Amino acid sequence: MGGSRELGRALRGWRDRMNPEAVGMPGGGVRRAAGLRREELAQLAGLSVDYIVRLEQGRATSPSRQVLAALARALQLSSAEREHLYILAGETAPCPGQINPQITSGVRRLLEQLDGAAVTVCDVSWNLLIWNPLAAAVLGDQPARGSRERNIAWREFTGVPSRVIETDEQRATFRTALVTDLRAATACYPADTGLRSLVAELRKVSPDFARLWDGGAVGRHESSGKVVDHPEVGPFAIDCDVLIAPGTDLKIVLYTAPAGTDSADRMRLLSVIGVQSMTP
Repeated sequence: MGGSRELGRALRGWRDRMNPEAVGMPGGGVRRAAGLRREELAQLAGLSVDYIVRLEQGRATSPSRQVLAALARALQLSSAEREHLYILAGETAPCPGQINPQITSGVRRLLEQLDGAAVTVCDVSWNLLIWNPLAAAVLGDQPARGSRERNIAWREFTGVPSRVIETDEQRATFRTALVTDLRAATACYPADTGLRSLVAELRKVSPDFARLWDGGAVGRHESSGKVVDHPEVGPFAIDCDVLIAPGTDLKIVLYTAPAGTDSADRMRLLSVIGVQSMTP
């Protein structure tokens, strides 16, 4: 019942702040409600007054996504408030129709200013969008824009060669997390044709992807140690972490090495030589 009470409290607060005249309701006169009356909210949202009362009193549980969308529209909620409404109701807020590949200025500054770390940024479907010079030096040149090999899930499940060496356990964990991410992305962006095409092709070409997808596998990204087998400086150990940029779907992948280690020394060397070869 705790969630229901919080939902009711939030609805009352949003209703109280509404200006009746701004939504076409008569203003003036004596009004017991600070903003919209329950009857007025019910009319705007296309719901019964009794249901609004039960929602605000915490007696109505699990409102449908259609009801939540109607309430968000009627209450003129911001995107952050709408997301909060869905969370209070135990639902995932709907996303726009297409995946947004835009890089925020804050993420760009992160790539420019984060010294000593190789950084890549991907969209919600794991398409590689941008990377810093050290990431190119550590991981190698990245495919041209538009190439299917620009997608991390595609590379992982189709066996595209990589300098990163994983144990069987790390590979299984990473693959399960990738499938979980793509499943969540398709639920959030059902109209995105590129995402649907990616999933369909992966199911055809990768039995392991199809098994995980059809089996409903669920996982998450965990901080893990990996080994990079670099053609110029040899193998070295790194830590890999996946972060989400606040307010976006962007996935920031950080490759770092502990200070004072041989691996950190090799990362520093790579930051100097970049992608060039040291051998004739």
